[in-house]
Amino acid sequence: MAANATSSAGDDAERIEVESDVKVEDNNNDKKKKKIFVAGSTGRTGKRIVERLLSGGYGVRAGALDLEKARSGLPQDPGLQIVRADVTEGSEKLAEAIGDAEAVICATGFRYSWDIFAPWKVDNFGTVNLVEACRKIGVNRFILVSSILVNGAAMGQILNPAYIILNVFGLTLIAKLQAEQYIRRSGINYTIIRPGGLRDEPATGNIIMEPEDTLYEGSISRDQVAEVAVGSLCCPDAFYKVVEIVSRSDAPNRPVVDLFAAVRQS
Repeated sequence: MAANATSSAGDDAERIEVESDVKVEDNNNDKKKKKIFVAGSTGRTGKRIVERLLSGGYGVRAGALDLEKARSGLPQDPGLQIVRADVTEGSEKLAEAIGDAEAVICATGFRYSWDIFAPWKVDNFGTVNLVEACRKIGVNRFILVSSILVNGAAMGQILNPAYIILNVFGLTLIAKLQAEQYIRRSGINYTIIRPGGLRDEPATGNIIMEPEDTLYEGSISRDQVAEVAVGSLCCPDAFYKVVEIVSRSDAPNRPVVDLFAAVRQS
C-alpha cells in the first residue's frame, strides 16, 4: 500500500491577487535572477520548493492564499516576492500573478472540506487555469507535483487501499490525472512529478525514479520532492516527461539529472 500516496502536494488552494512587486537583483553581477512562480508556496511541499529555489540563487514569486502565513512562514529573502493567488479564479488573474517569472512550479492541493468538488476546483481546473495563464504570457516551462497511483485503474491497482482512499473524497486522483492529460496536450514544456506518500521528516533514503504508471507503493520526504522539482527546471532530460519517485534506504545516491536521464518517456 502506498503510504498516503498524495492527496495534496501543496496543502493550500491558492488565491491570487498581485501584491506590490519587489525588484530582484543579483548582488554579485547585476544580472537578473531567473525567476520562478510557485503555486502552493505555503503548503508543506511548496514551502520547501521555495526554500530550495532561493538557496539555489533563483528569484521566486510565491503564490499564497494567506499573505500573513506566507510572510511569517517563508524565508526573509530579497529574492522573494509574495503574491496573493487563487488558481480557481481563472487564468487572467493568474497571468498577473505569474508576472515576469520564466517558469511555474505547481504544488497546490485542495483543502479537505464539505465541498466534494474541491479536488476538481483545485487539482483539475486550477491546474488547467495555471497552464492557460502560462500560455497567455508566453511562459513555456511548467512543473507539476502530482501523485503516484493517479492512473491506478489502468495499472490494475483499483483495489489498492491508497487508490480507494484518495478517490473516496471527490475522486482526487482522477482529477489529478485529467489535469496531467491537459498539460500533456497543451504543447507547454512540462515535467510531471508523481511522488509517493509525502513525509515531513528529513530524507532517510535515496530517491528512486521510475517511468509513469510504475510505482504503486512507497513514500518520500517532501525535501526530496522539492529537490527533484527544482532540479527538473533546467534539465533537458526532464523535459516532456512524467516520472514517479519514492525513496528507499538501499537505493544508490544519484544526482537528479542522472535520475531523469535514466527514465525513458513512453
